[in-house]
Amino acid sequence: MPLLEQSDYRPPFWLPDGHAQSIFPALFRKVTGVVYERERISTPDDDFLDLDWRMNTDLSKSGLRPLVILSHGLEGNSSSQYILGMVKHLNAHGYDTLAWNFRSCSGEMNRLPRFYHSGATDDLDFVVKYALTKGYKEVYLMGFSLGGNLTLKYLGELAENAYPELRKALVFSVPLHLSSGSTHLERWQAWVYSDRFNRSLKNKIRQKAALLPDLIDASHIDQVRTIRDFDNYYTSQLHGYPDAETYYEANSSLYFIEKIRLPTRIVNAQNDPFLSSDCYPYDRCKPLKYVWLQTPPQGGHCGFYQAGYKGVLWSEELALRYLLEPS
Repeated sequence: MPLLEQSDYRPPFWLPDGHAQSIFPALFRKVTGVVYERERISTPDDDFLDLDWRMNTDLSKSGLRPLVILSHGLEGNSSSQYILGMVKHLNAHGYDTLAWNFRSCSGEMNRLPRFYHSGATDDLDFVVKYALTKGYKEVYLMGFSLGGNLTLKYLGELAENAYPELRKALVFSVPLHLSSGSTHLERWQAWVYSDRFNRSLKNKIRQKAALLPDLIDASHIDQVRTIRDFDNYYTSQLHGYPDAETYYEANSSLYFIEKIRLPTRIVNAQNDPFLSSDCYPYDRCKPLKYVWLQTPPQGGHCGFYQAGYKGVLWSEELALRYLLEPS
């Protein structure tokens, strides 16, 4: 049953569409009480990643607790409300959590010319392997938006060689087809999102050019108007691709889901303002054994703020139910 057509998500009446359902929790939801323990690890290429750990409250189960590794979205970090909320909910129900920050996203610029991107699975693999050195025997992966694409691509690359400790994966609001998703964000209705991302990304290029003036050319900054522009001038060039389209085709998780060999659920709301029609691959998912696609009619992008909200999103309740289901 690769398609899950039923959904019990119901938004409040005052969040009537995908834009409202995306923007309200991102700007106004406050998650309190999450205090991380930060650990910095050195990467094989002499850079660093900042990991934010939070253990569940039942310390009597030390060494036996399951771990959830969370990957955030574009220009997010471990303090994004959808990460904090998920961490808090999972901790309260017996899970340790590791919310890792992509390169340049932890509050300090990384050392190398490279940043993070939608297909940088080498960093995710490094984080997973590092977590396994802590002795965890039961590990789950969770990703949001760009972090969801990264997670799916990673699992597709591992295929039959996935580590035995990896049990399941769950991803939300995933741009499975990067090229059409980028084009989708060029619509006037999505201007508020793409403008916010571009301002943040362009600022990082300026910071990095100041740190590495001989390696980073910031002369194209003023020509960047869209996410595709940024990916053409910077993401692709800094990560070994000739242009944005080549980068998109190489890293779209849509082309990797058939190879996934552990239980994985994709949750993409049908009214997600970030996602193109290619991000709802019903026909591709129908024959798959390990990947389930769930497309609730509403929910927005990393939203899922529900009617009768009492501090927990529908996506967080769904995640806990999913992790507890027998594989």
